[in-house]
Amino acid sequence: MTRVAFVKEEELSKEARQAYDNYVAQGKLSNMKQVLLKDYATYDAFMGWYTSWARLVEVVGKRAAMVYAHAISTTNGCLLCSLFFISDLKDLGDDPLALELDDKEQLLVDLGTQIVKDPNAVSDELFSRLRSHFNEVESVVIVGFAAQMKAHNDFNSVLRIDPDARLLPLKDDFKPITWRDDIR
Repeated sequence: MTRVAFVKEEELSKEARQAYDNYVAQGKLSNMKQVLLKDYATYDAFMGWYTSWARLVEVVGKRAAMVYAHAISTTNGCLLCSLFFISDLKDLGDDPLALELDDKEQLLVDLGTQIVKDPNAVSDELFSRLRSHFNEVESVVIVGFAAQMKAHNDFNSVLRIDPDARLLPLKDDFKPITWRDDIR
């Protein structure tokens, strides 16, 4: 159960009210946003994820970006974020539990997994593989997105934000990578 209550309309600041109303009008008021909107500065900082995501898609392509974000989120054990990417991958016709990856996607999975496990242990070999596919600017985009994704994972996990109702039927598809003893 979520550790912080969703924002109440009477609690919204002026800026948060505008964002809230836009999400409601679009039918996109997620559980995470209902918590983030409790503090507009925090919400605003986290919304940079969308800029990072758009740039990642430009650099690696949409499916590869989804595969990368899914690898980061499942390695980090974030139920909410993982379910979003499971949903997205299924919408593409993929089975997130049996993904067929090309070399670039496998590289992104390997990188995302290692960044979560221990960013200080990203090997020269792994980084060389990254650089064989992507230039310096693109490498910054890819690593920068991982940091953004981890921040979202941590926010959702620490506050135990419940999955959105539309994601609940996918809960059995969430298989966190159990590289730590405390993830089950």
